Amino acid sequence: MVAGVRNWLAVVLGCLLALALPAAVQAATGTAAASDRVASASEVALLSGMTLATPAEAARLPQHGPDWTWLVLRDPSQLSVMPGRWNLMIDEVRFARLSIVATGTGGAHLAFTRGADQLGPLAAPGAMLRVAVPIPGPQVRSLAIGFERIDDLSLLRKVTAAGPARTRTLEHRWLLTMGIFAGLLASAFAYNLFVPAGHGYSFQRWYLVWVGVTLAYGLTWANISAMAIPALVGPAAVRLDTVLVGLTVALACLFLLEVLEPGTVPRRLRRVVRLGSVACIGSGVIAADERLVPALPSDIAFNLVMLFCVLASLATITVAALRGSRVVRLYLIGWTPVIVVFALRSARNFGLLAQSDTVDLATFGAIAFETLVFSLLIADRFSSLMKQRDVAEASVREMAVEKDTLERAAQTDFLTGLGNRAYFHQRTRALLEQNRRFTLFLMDVDNLKELNDRYGHDAGDALLQHVGESLAALLDDDTFCARIGGDEFAVVTVADEASDIAGSLDAIQGMMWARRTWSGILSLSIGSTRSGLARTIAQVFQQADVALYEAKRQGRGQRQAFEGPLQQRIKIKHDMIRAAHWGLRRNEFALHFQPIIDLASGQCVSVEALLRWHHPRLGLLTPDAFECVMSEVDVGAAVQDRVMALAIAELKRGHFSGTLAVNFTSTDLDGPDSAVRLLQRLASVGVAPSSLCVEVTEGIVLGLGRSDPVGALRVLHQAGVRIALDDFGTGYASLVHLKEIPVDTLKIDRSFIAGLLTDGGESEEIVRAVLALGTGLKKSVIAEGVETPVQLARLREMGCAFGQGFLFGRPSAIFEQSIAPRAAA
Repeated sequence: MVAGVRNWLAVVLGCLLALALPAAVQAATGTAAASDRVASASEVALLSGMTLATPAEAARLPQHGPDWTWLVLRDPSQLSVMPGRWNLMIDEVRFARLSIVATGTGGAHLAFTRGADQLGPLAAPGAMLRVAVPIPGPQVRSLAIGFERIDDLSLLRKVTAAGPARTRTLEHRWLLTMGIFAGLLASAFAYNLFVPAGHGYSFQRWYLVWVGVTLAYGLTWANISAMAIPALVGPAAVRLDTVLVGLTVALACLFLLEVLEPGTVPRRLRRVVRLGSVACIGSGVIAADERLVPALPSDIAFNLVMLFCVLASLATITVAALRGSRVVRLYLIGWTPVIVVFALRSARNFGLLAQSDTVDLATFGAIAFETLVFSLLIADRFSSLMKQRDVAEASVREMAVEKDTLERAAQTDFLTGLGNRAYFHQRTRALLEQNRRFTLFLMDVDNLKELNDRYGHDAGDALLQHVGESLAALLDDDTFCARIGGDEFAVVTVADEASDIAGSLDAIQGMMWARRTWSGILSLSIGSTRSGLARTIAQVFQQADVALYEAKRQGRGQRQAFEGPLQQRIKIKHDMIRAAHWGLRRNEFALHFQPIIDLASGQCVSVEALLRWHHPRLGLLTPDAFECVMSEVDVGAAVQDRVMALAIAELKRGHFSGTLAVNFTSTDLDGPDSAVRLLQRLASVGVAPSSLCVEVTEGIVLGLGRSDPVGALRVLHQAGVRIALDDFGTGYASLVHLKEIPVDTLKIDRSFIAGLLTDGGESEEIVRAVLALGTGLKKSVIAEGVETPVQLARLREMGCAFGQGFLFGRPSAIFEQSIAPRAAA
């Protein structure tokens, strides 16, 4: 409603301004002479009484030749009603030069010639050229009008004679009509240009363009523009009008498509209207220049295309009305007068109706009415869209409230009321994106498992709720807390508040807590880190977790920061991992080989491949020195793959009949599929599975989190690969495990061999037990770490068949040196 009232006010204001225009023009004209007041007000149509001049007649005229076309008035008596000074009114067409020759009695004569660029003073409202004739009508004996290179004589639709009074009447009628027309269109343009509600709507932009083009067309066609631009008259005005009328019709069709509600016009029909609009613009441009296509056929084609656009628009209106469009009713009201006038103009242009200013005046009146209705239509569309927007905004607000509620629920820990893991990640990610420094305190609740086991989970929940309340007391604008796991909490604070939070956490350590029927002493293991030491949330969390692990290692109720020695150890680890990536590229990882000896004969029966790293700065490293590298998933797997490639290459050489033992990691035994892949790898190079011995520790075989290491070992064992259980006696393998695991060899850990003669016989008893176990289970036993003859002698006495150690040879990079015969003294 508000938009409609504004629109009506704008229209009324435009009308008032427009009505003032003709009054001002009339005032400027001044008081007519007495002779004019009594002059005839008649208007005589001359075109129907004019014919083409004969060659003989044309030859007597001042301008003649093949490019000239002359019309001669055969009955000059038609002009007898004209006063002493009257006006010859000629329709605007395209030509190069205009010439008028009139003769009268008593030697009166008028010879008038103007070029197309000299017609400014002749411009008259209503698309006419006005030429003053000083010969009184009754004295006129001949009248001829000549055109040089006229586009087509059939397009000349009007030639009249009018007295001064009639001329002023016609001019005032046109000025009044065009004043109202321009005022309405200018007001509608200004209103829709600045109305706030219309920002961003495509139909409003199309309407603005249509109004602007239509206003330009009307002012140019009626010769109103010639008042400001004298050159815009005659042929120049006709050419421009032809282009503008094509644009006007096309834009009206495109505006129709945009202003109708979505879904009311089928896609195919929309495409037809758009194609018709493009054709209308194109045909208008072609018809504007008679040099491209002859004037008459291009004008006819142009009118037919405009007729097609009108029919396509009527089809669109009909379909939209049938589909329940509300907007189309107003559009049809605005279009109906225009369609009627368009039909009348088409009939006149095709010669079916007589020439008359009435049709032209009605045209611009209909366009002004159409503009008014379209403006009301836009106001109504605005109102509808604003209602839809209000409904949508209300819906968005409701959805925002629901979303906020759901987000709070999704980011809140149900037990403690603190944030959960999702909340923690969202807040810390925001701090990192804002480049704000903060400190993360990561903590575990000590003794929670014991409390749950002894009193039940209700007691554990009571302790967690107490911790949540204690941490919630620390909250402020720069600090937030979250429960990110079962007994794991996180506190994040800006860097300036870190020391205060650390003091508060230390203060609650060891305090008594009580909740319902349970009570106890609060103990937290806490690790902390600063965000400046890492770039991602995962890295910050990992550093805090490392510090938390160190705090637990020190005992319960401790707080450890990720700094000093701890930070240095992590840095060394990262440096080693980074160096390992380069080491793989530079082939720094290699195998050294150590023999396994038959203690009775001293002969080498097998060889163990031991991994070594030729570090460019630290020298030769054993796996104990770069354990952190092997535990890292990506680079550790890559190093182990290099180990297998080197081992298989040695086996492929085939210069040793014994077995080559290789230490396997958990990544090599990731289920039966991994075993199948290894066997395929051996087969691809022609290596027999029986030449390979897989060494694994008890921790790898019995460790958790792997898919099926035992299944992988069984597949390998069935294929002929030997299985050795390394460092036996130091892990937690039981007799049941030995029964389930397909093991061929037990390797006694070097720590027991070193203590054979030094720990009062305890190691010796363990060694005897392992030898007896191996004999009973029909498994071979290898003693690792044999370094002295005394140890060798004692192992022989106890019945140990095989040994390995520095006594028989240190690991060598040359395989042949490892298998060379040697005596077991």
